[in-house]
Amino acid sequence: MNAKTVVFGAIVFSLASTALSINDTKSAAKEYRWIAVDGPYACHSKEDLRQITKHHTDETELQMVDQLRAYYLISGTIVQLVQEDSASGLSQIHCAGITSDLWTFTRFLSKRPLIDPYGVIETAENSGLNAAEKTIINDMPERAVATPAPSVSPQSTASHHPTVQL
Repeated sequence: MNAKTVVFGAIVFSLASTALSINDTKSAAKEYRWIAVDGPYACHSKEDLRQITKHHTDETELQMVDQLRAYYLISGTIVQLVQEDSASGLSQIHCAGITSDLWTFTRFLSKRPLIDPYGVIETAENSGLNAAEKTIINDMPERAVATPAPSVSPQSTASHHPTVQL
């Protein structure tokens, strides 16, 4: 081997190893996944998620759920993928009915639709995931229109209806 080949090989190896070590967190706007497990495997922080999965006891589970540090995932539920961190194997998700995003393991998510406990395949439309988006759009007027205020009639409605005596 000549010196040029060795140097070129070293540069290629160096660039490849640097590229592989970069934390490739990618944004995943409008991507959906289906939960593939049942259990308290969604947390606000990555540390809480690691704690409940490494030291999973009934006591730890009860304590973390009670303190709203862990949330139950239900198989077949659709979630919106916020971001995926492939280096750590974690994904940040948005669940219908929960105001803040949660972290879970990417292996707990499926790209293919799964049937929920009711035998239904959830979609973004029937799950409430895009309800907030629709509310914002539907509440915006298309154009400003002035409407007259309702008027009140000075006449009593009782005088127009004769009473019937039996």
